[in-house]
Amino acid sequence: MTISTISGAFLGTSIGLAVGIGAYTFIYAKGSSYLTNRPEACANCHVMQSYYDAWLKSSHARAAVCNDCHTPAGLVGKLATKASNGFWHSFAFTTGRFPDPIQIKPGNRKVTESACRKCHQDIVNAIDHGGKLDSCVRCHSAAGHL
Repeated sequence: MTISTISGAFLGTSIGLAVGIGAYTFIYAKGSSYLTNRPEACANCHVMQSYYDAWLKSSHARAAVCNDCHTPAGLVGKLATKASNGFWHSFAFTTGRFPDPIQIKPGNRKVTESACRKCHQDIVNAIDHGGKLDSCVRCHSAAGHL
């Protein structure tokens, strides 16, 4: 076997693997739906269905979509967060390595906290004297998801 034969086999395998993963992601797993701002995309995974159903019943369903609370403002930050979360969520769900009920990670909690403070800025400013307010979601953990 020559080096060029091995290189060709490696290249062919790599391309096949990339095409297979891409097809799985964008056809079976509805990957393109995650590029939208539609909340239904969050319920593609059965694990998220109860959170989506709870959001539909909350007051936030009339005021915000999932991305408003769970991704940072700005296109680059939004896409980076969605890409990272998409990879790790799919990895956890595929391998069955996710807590039940699911738990928000510290980085995502910061994003959500920032979104709360942005949308509810007037209220936060009125009660947060000197920046001592620790966390909105500590007391309002069901906000957005009844």
